[in-house]
Amino acid sequence: MKLIKLTAVSAAILGSTAAMAADPIVVVDDNDTVAYPVAAPAYQYNQDAGIVRNTTGAVVGTTKTLFNTAINPAAVSAEIGTLGYGANIAWSMNETTELQAGWAGGDVSDIKDDFDVDDINYNIDDADFSNPYLGVQMRPAANWFTVGAGIIVPDNDFEVTASAEGPNFRIDNVDYNSEQVGTLSGTLEHRNDLAPYLTVGFRPNISDKWGVFGEVGAAYMGKADATVRSSNPTQIVRVTGGDEEFVSGAEVARRAERELEDKDWLEWFPIVKVGATYRF
Repeated sequence: MKLIKLTAVSAAILGSTAAMAADPIVVVDDNDTVAYPVAAPAYQYNQDAGIVRNTTGAVVGTTKTLFNTAINPAAVSAEIGTLGYGANIAWSMNETTELQAGWAGGDVSDIKDDFDVDDINYNIDDADFSNPYLGVQMRPAANWFTVGAGIIVPDNDFEVTASAEGPNFRIDNVDYNSEQVGTLSGTLEHRNDLAPYLTVGFRPNISDKWGVFGEVGAAYMGKADATVRSSNPTQIVRVTGGDEEFVSGAEVARRAERELEDKDWLEWFPIVKVGATYRF
């Protein structure tokens, strides 16, 4: 009988991490009294009597507490930015650190509709983004200032069309007659399967439940794979400022493609986002 009671007490001790009391446990077995200098859950321990009354309840109660902590987040947020529209869930590790899991994506052409590569402006016709991420949000000074870091799993595709500056497409300081080249269009896709990111920002609270935030930073997406096509691939195009006098429209597209893949804006993808947070 004593062995059974001692085993039950041991299980209660192992399960008591959610709520601890500092006084020793005393187990009464007939005329024997055994003292154990360990803590027990406050709601299972009778401080006046010094006896654990319900060791089974201690184990079950602790398991429920751990389960509820795991499934109940500290906050949920909605966001919009260069990575797309999204949301995240945060769990508090301590007063200054939160673990975040989220997703941002969608058609970002609604958010950003063009970008420049040297002297060519590219219109974003369509952008199918998917950026699940896992990170840590820290408040180093325990105030509104934040630093975030983590990993993105990017799956981002662009469809773009080039706009000529004046009568020419300028690629690597060489001009190509835009009328002869025709339309330059193409696709872009990031190469990295994992992209580390770093942000700084602010997260002031506007009430006891609601807050807002803004963040800026960058993610290392790696080089981009580009495909650029000319609508006049066999057309002879006049060249101004280079070593050649004429090239084909397809060659102009290949040179634009190489320039796109070398663009740092695609390798170090900027992160700019704003949003709102609800805390539980």
